[in-house]
Amino acid sequence: MRPAPAQAPHPGQGFRPQQQHPGQQQQQYPSRPGTPGQQGGPPGGVPPMGYRPPTNGGHPGQNFAPRPGMNGPGPRPPHAQDPNNPMHQQQMRRPSAGGASLPPSPSIQRPPMPIGGQMQNGSPLQRPPPLGGAQRAQSPMMRPAMVQPGSPGMPRPFQSPQIQARPPPQHFMGQGHNTAPGSPAMNPMGYNAGGPPPNGSVGHPGQNQSQPPTPKMPFQQQQQQHPSQSPLQHQQQQQQPQFQDPGVPALGPPTPVAGGSHKPKRMYPTAQPEAFQEAAPTAYDSGFNGGFQPAPVPGVPAAQGFGGNQMPPGNQQGSQFFVPGEKPGPNFGQPVPAYQQGLQPLAGQPLQPNMNQLTNQMGGMNVGSGYGFNNAQGGASLSTVALMGVAPKVLDLESPPPTINLPANSSITQSPHANCDPSYKRSTLNAIPNDSNLLKKSRLPFGLVITPYRSVKEGDEPVPVVTDAIIARCRRCRTYINPFVKFVEGGQRWKCNMCFTLNEVPSSFDYDSQTQQPVDRWQRKELNHAVVEYIAPTEYMVRPPQPLVYLFVIDVSYPAIQCGMVATAATTILESLDRIPNDEGRTKIGIITVDSSIHFYNLNNESGEPKMLVVSDLEDPFLPQPEDLLCNLSECRPTLEALLNRMNEMFKDTQNVGNALGPALQSAYKLVSPIGGKILCLQASLPNLEAGALKMREDPKLLGTSKESTLLQSASSFYKTLAIDCSKSQVCVDMFLFGSQYSDVATLSCLPRFTGGNTFFYPAFTAAKSEDALKFAHELAEFVSQRIALEAVMRVRASKGLRMSAFFGNFFVRSTDLLSLPNVPRDQSYSIEISYEDNIHIPIVCFQTALLHTSSSGERRIRVLTLAIPVTTSLSDVYLSADQVAIATLLANKAVERGMNSKLDDARDALTNKCVDILGVYKTHMTASSSGATPNLQICDNLKLLPLLTLGMLKHVALRGGSQIPSDLRSYAMHLFSTLPSQCLIPYMHPKFYSLHNMPENCGTIGQSGIEMPVAMNLSSERLERGGLFMLEDSQNIFLWIGRDAVPQLCLDLFGVPNYESIRGGKTTLPTLETDFNQRVNLIVAKTREMRRTSYYPQLYVIKEDGDPALRLWFLSHLIEDRAEPVMSYHQYLGHLKDKVNSGSF
Repeated sequence: MRPAPAQAPHPGQGFRPQQQHPGQQQQQYPSRPGTPGQQGGPPGGVPPMGYRPPTNGGHPGQNFAPRPGMNGPGPRPPHAQDPNNPMHQQQMRRPSAGGASLPPSPSIQRPPMPIGGQMQNGSPLQRPPPLGGAQRAQSPMMRPAMVQPGSPGMPRPFQSPQIQARPPPQHFMGQGHNTAPGSPAMNPMGYNAGGPPPNGSVGHPGQNQSQPPTPKMPFQQQQQQHPSQSPLQHQQQQQQPQFQDPGVPALGPPTPVAGGSHKPKRMYPTAQPEAFQEAAPTAYDSGFNGGFQPAPVPGVPAAQGFGGNQMPPGNQQGSQFFVPGEKPGPNFGQPVPAYQQGLQPLAGQPLQPNMNQLTNQMGGMNVGSGYGFNNAQGGASLSTVALMGVAPKVLDLESPPPTINLPANSSITQSPHANCDPSYKRSTLNAIPNDSNLLKKSRLPFGLVITPYRSVKEGDEPVPVVTDAIIARCRRCRTYINPFVKFVEGGQRWKCNMCFTLNEVPSSFDYDSQTQQPVDRWQRKELNHAVVEYIAPTEYMVRPPQPLVYLFVIDVSYPAIQCGMVATAATTILESLDRIPNDEGRTKIGIITVDSSIHFYNLNNESGEPKMLVVSDLEDPFLPQPEDLLCNLSECRPTLEALLNRMNEMFKDTQNVGNALGPALQSAYKLVSPIGGKILCLQASLPNLEAGALKMREDPKLLGTSKESTLLQSASSFYKTLAIDCSKSQVCVDMFLFGSQYSDVATLSCLPRFTGGNTFFYPAFTAAKSEDALKFAHELAEFVSQRIALEAVMRVRASKGLRMSAFFGNFFVRSTDLLSLPNVPRDQSYSIEISYEDNIHIPIVCFQTALLHTSSSGERRIRVLTLAIPVTTSLSDVYLSADQVAIATLLANKAVERGMNSKLDDARDALTNKCVDILGVYKTHMTASSSGATPNLQICDNLKLLPLLTLGMLKHVALRGGSQIPSDLRSYAMHLFSTLPSQCLIPYMHPKFYSLHNMPENCGTIGQSGIEMPVAMNLSSERLERGGLFMLEDSQNIFLWIGRDAVPQLCLDLFGVPNYESIRGGKTTLPTLETDFNQRVNLIVAKTREMRRTSYYPQLYVIKEDGDPALRLWFLSHLIEDRAEPVMSYHQYLGHLKDKVNSGSF
């Protein structure tokens, strides 16, 4: 018999365990109940710091290291070595009041009790063959972890470590057995043997008085095994009984009982324990208690006494069945233990469970819920990770969003395309709370990110088109038929999945009018694809489909001629005429030039020469020969080419610095409004004449102050009023802004914002630099050649109880839920915030986006995007389903809106506060550290990069504080925040960083999936090397950083120069050489420019380590994990968030 471990002083901060002899086995001890805040250790010794649970299948918090007296490879069963285990085989000694051990008392030992029946002739119940070897040692009281709700074996979601290590008393007693209070059975392990605790209550200080104690079993009185026997041999000789919970179905045939007729009620087959013990239980099921993970984290106290009622890792999303052999997936960083510093008791006080936490966890168990997310099969369990002390895993930014776990048979077909692809539409939550209270409790933003006219790259599935003009819609809510409706009454009617109204199936739904043959209903595109297009019949048209119209308004003042914008624009338009969509020969085109006068051009001249018409009356401009100013592209092609060829020569000697942009736009609106179309405005100087005239208002004294937001708002109401008029007439305005001086991007970008257009900004543009001319020419050519949607309206419908509450992007809100989009550019994104009107009582919520538009080919079409998401009542499910990319996209849009309408400080504070709220709620409700300060930040694995993305937004030009950011650059960055799709926005706020000088040989070569890219690294200057070559890209610019100690061979292979000093820094074009390294880097740069789904063309900058200080600081400002005034580094920011979380109430 081993004496109880004596209490030892707590180790110091710098304590390290002593080194052992290599041949000596390390002996570790579990924690002792009732010793607050102390790790387990040897008797009378100092407990070791940093103890980690074994990973060989044992329960976390238990030590199964073999002792010197044990033989065989298998671990020793926990009941044979743990003095705290209620199934200890040897009789425990009670500690006295003075700390000395007392002889065993017969009064604390209860007689054997039968389980589920009477024991005949005193023979114990028989157990199946014990486990040993590499399998996890298990208590002989084995029971299935997956139990029915309300059964005696139901795991308690939150208890102290000592209580949690004990099985419930019902596990040992028969259903009809009652234990009298105060009987020996109520104190089986000698609780309170050393005298009364403080406050005079009966019980040991380490015992939770609210929890009934655990009685002792007959096999606890058996003799200790012989030291020469292995655990397997000893257990085979003892033949101890196998017990299970009452009410749990048996999983296999029982083992015969030796020496009696009594048979155990249930037995495990051999295969079940083996499968059960294949992986150590490291996480609770997310549907039950929030996904605690009892494993240590640096800086966090190790788990103690964890065991008894832990759920196996195979439990998935409310599944009631264990999956043999299933192991939890890899986690980012280190898992967070189930209990931390916030749960450790004060000295001399008993550890009591937090009742609020218990209530929250019981509420999160969702027992008996019929909601969709909890009944879905195959979902992942909630995985909690630590943020501090580990580098963020930036590769996970490329991971797909959390899986949408719909219940079985949610869609009427088994098509893999039945739910919407996230590149078209994604939700911030892939499990919807059933009411607004749960959403408010989570503090997570709820919204949609929609890119309805996403470009189709090579390898993408094209959008299927329904060509038979049969459009089935709900007669009540006007929802389009989709894969989530239900057919009833023998397929004659279908039930709407939004309002549940019964609708008649169209008579020709199963018949092909073209072939005059019946068709298979289940092969229809609208029943198999969530993204589908209908060719709209005439009832969806108020007029014939409009043709594609391009009207160029070009600034020809002195600054525009001097910078080379006019010549570059004329050449690009000329070379792009063949690329402009003109399938049916209906495309129209026109050109207006403007300085202090407005110049129109008659392109229908019979002579074939363009004719200039000048209007100098700027107060009331009119249209001379309006029928000849817009011409058919096919008919006036020679005249148009002649005009573009001589345009630069026509104004090369001008000295006119006037710019009457306002009157020119009014004239353009009058010309285009009867038809509708696009106005492309190219401006290189500030408008300074008549309506819409602007002044230089850039005041360096306002930058970085609370009044800076006034510079981000429109300076004139003229442009917003004109934009609303254009939107009503289906006219879109796109702005291309140039100039080395102030351009007032904030005011001029109002036109694209309310007409569904785009803004392009080229600061310090000069065509003398081939890189500037190439960027502008590429973007303009790509933009005019895109196949866009015309005269569009968009409406988003949702299931009953939800409504669209806020919209972000470039459009005009015509009614409460109808968006007017004169043009829908390719890959432009829109964000919508969703609020609750009522509680949700259905298992699945659907969002359907309908975009009625005219295609570039002149067809009236309806593009329908349907997204189905399950409903849940569990807070853990809500966090498990959160999409950090969609959340960052929605938060960026909201921050831009707040920064322009209020203050930039308010926008920055709102981002940080939202991050604090999410972390605080997760700490309070999803971890055991519900109260008190914690040494680390914890969040679920799928949100682990949200603080990093938040810091990226705070350090971005769009929102960063300071007085060095011009308002034009900030306004343009805000425009990109509002319009870029998530695929481009995430690298824009968190750039990609690669090391090129030591990349693997396959990088930069063409593989099976295209050009192989290097592995992205963390954005920290610690990655930089003196002699290295690094690439950083943010979807708008590409930087090549080269260290000052770069070897001459690298300089020669990449740049074709003999040494580092010969490299030219700044904006440049990478030369094309015959060397292998140069070709590989060129392919990587080309891949970077092509893999984004927008028409933006990133420019290349070469940054030398000791080169231009401004370029160097610009590059280093993208390394967001480093400290850059006035914003903290990533680890400092995490510390700031931790302080706010610990001091807040959630």
